[in-house]
Amino acid sequence: MNLRILIVDDSETTRRILRAIVHSHEWTVCGEAEDGSSGVAQFVELKPDLVLIDLAMPDINGLETAKRMSALNPEVPLVLFTILDMPGLAEPARMAGISAVVSKAQAWDLLSTIESVVAGSSRPNQLQ
Repeated sequence: MNLRILIVDDSETTRRILRAIVHSHEWTVCGEAEDGSSGVAQFVELKPDLVLIDLAMPDINGLETAKRMSALNPEVPLVLFTILDMPGLAEPARMAGISAVVSKAQAWDLLSTIESVVAGSSRPNQLQ
């Protein structure tokens, strides 16, 4: 399956790492944004199959970015990829349209999470 993935993260280093992870699985990075506003604009323009979103960004945070994207197209899976381990994040993330949350500390789970979210199956790190 050739997925077109949009990366929305304010860190160039993280975007570079995510590009490498995505390309290792022969998926395509169709776009990158360094903040939520430009991420939403690229979501509209590029129509990705999946979006990887950081939680903490300088303009609008990942949850607000996800809400805006979900309002535009709720069928596109959104994966929150964050370093922040916040208690109570699951409910606000679910309400924002996030399909799964992956900790940057557990980046090795990202590929399997993407595959599971796209396939629609349940994963431990998917929101319940």
